[in-house]
Amino acid sequence: MLRKTTLVTLLLFVLTVTLGYSAPAAPPKAQAAIQLETSAVSAVLMDENGTVLFEKDAHKRLPPASVTKIMTLLLAVEAVEQGRINLADEVYASENAWRQGGSQIWLEPGEKMTVKDMLSAIAVVSANDAAVALMEHIYGSEQAAVDAMNKRAESLGLADTHFNNVNGLPTTDHYMSAYDAALIGKEAITHPLYIDMCSIKEAWLRDGKNWLVNTNKLLWWYKGADGLKTGWTEEAKYCFVGSAKRDGLRLISAVFATPEPRSHLRESMKLLDWGFANYTAVPIVTQGMVVERLKVNKGVDKEVQLVAAQDLNLIIGKGQNKNLQKKIVADASVNAPVAEGQKCGELIVSKDGKEIGKVDLIAEKTVAKAGLLQIFQNMITNMFNFSN
Repeated sequence: MLRKTTLVTLLLFVLTVTLGYSAPAAPPKAQAAIQLETSAVSAVLMDENGTVLFEKDAHKRLPPASVTKIMTLLLAVEAVEQGRINLADEVYASENAWRQGGSQIWLEPGEKMTVKDMLSAIAVVSANDAAVALMEHIYGSEQAAVDAMNKRAESLGLADTHFNNVNGLPTTDHYMSAYDAALIGKEAITHPLYIDMCSIKEAWLRDGKNWLVNTNKLLWWYKGADGLKTGWTEEAKYCFVGSAKRDGLRLISAVFATPEPRSHLRESMKLLDWGFANYTAVPIVTQGMVVERLKVNKGVDKEVQLVAAQDLNLIIGKGQNKNLQKKIVADASVNAPVAEGQKCGELIVSKDGKEIGKVDLIAEKTVAKAGLLQIFQNMITNMFNFSN
């Protein structure tokens, strides 16, 4: 546990943060009369920090159809990042993959494709057979992959999600909530490969014999759109988790069970329009920015600079005036050795006493432990400095 030894409270700017995790945030006064409505049975709009800006029955458990694959893709992308698989690896389609119905690329048993092509097929045309083939390649069996998906859901704190297959075809005990789907999207956008795959408009497979066109039409229709996943079954109706970024503001929308074709895209654009019209992104700190200096005990250097582990942007309601505060929470010192990237504190932003955003502060460089001679020399130096 970190103890507070440095407390810096700064008046950042005169602005408003309309944040809430259980209730819709209030729009600017000039547009207070505008009521946001959606035909989706369940919907949520959140920012990249996970702050809910709008919700409608966001925790309702519903069949997610192919929105399931936002988790399938997440695990596959993480497997690539971890070095467990490579994009150039060959994946062989099993008979189980061949038997999948619905959207597919018509894999034949024993047919091989690269991991990259399988990822493209899942992200672009929501191929059920490719999802099974790729997850079997990574985990050995579809059931092992399902178990991994549920474990990952637990690690993300998803309270209203349970997977029973990897592609979202109708089955029992398989459900998600719009809120949970948006949280997966929030994690997904932190992975560049994930965004690269989901933002592909068109792709070719089988040496140019098969043309794939993305089912997410927002990539053409909506400025800043770059993901994430569409879905439809008779049971689930039309579902979509979308992501768009404008002027530094990243928003994630999730709509479940909209009634007719393309209504999931229309309703998602409605939520995104509302978000971009009423909120703006205010940068608090950028990745790598020096935020604090920390004393190092028994190190070859006496101190280490603490930098932001990632960008931190807050969502501010347009046209409102409130005060933000930030504080640095860190130990008074750290013992050597210190590893580059080691977490040594946090920068926390609050409003009205409530935490609304934070970022880890990490060591900018490695500080090795000093030898006995240097430690002794430092002690002598400190003694003389003290006496003076």
